[in-house]
Amino acid sequence: MAKSATERKREQRARDKLKAEERRARLLAYSLKVDVYQGTADHIERIKQVASIDEVQDLLTRAIHNISRLDDDVLRAFLAEP
Repeated sequence: MAKSATERKREQRARDKLKAEERRARLLAYSLKVDVYQGTADHIERIKQVASIDEVQDLLTRAIHNISRLDDDVLRAFLAEP
């Protein structure tokens, strides 16, 4: 018996979801779960506002990539600060 349009659409969505999950799995090195205390959350919120960045993940990615560009000595000095 032929499939209805609804069944075909449901199967297409399932395939698309699987493709998206597979793509994410290939790209994702690992998931990072961090407990953030109020002082740190306040700093994150301030940085998001000043930099006009909406998502914490985007902020962290940009910060990590930009920090990694620092020379070794500058990086050590930067991270030595509390």
